Amino acid sequence: MFVELRDLFWLILILLILLQWWQGLKMKELALRHVKRYCASMDLQLLDESIALRGFWFKRGDDGRLHLWRSYLFEFTSTGDERYQGKIILLGHRVTSLQVDPHRFE
Repeated sequence: MFVELRDLFWLILILLILLQWWQGLKMKELALRHVKRYCASMDLQLLDESIALRGFWFKRGDDGRLHLWRSYLFEFTSTGDERYQGKIILLGHRVTSLQVDPHRFE
């Protein structure tokens, strides 16, 4: 049985796509953990217990290397009546920013 070069190319391509998808899930879990921790510390309620990928791109980090930049959006409430939006940004495996909209305090 021989493996053709074309078959090997497609196999490697599929494996790379699956690896990137798996890494994306890990980064989403990391971002969600940080958002939950932040909401708990600020006495906010994370709505829907989820975050949504807003965008991704390649950017250089402080170390000069290329990393995947990811931006996630989430919704929270402080009073239970209004919904507000927040944003968390990851550069590689590091959270670089977590911002929340101005909101009411109880």
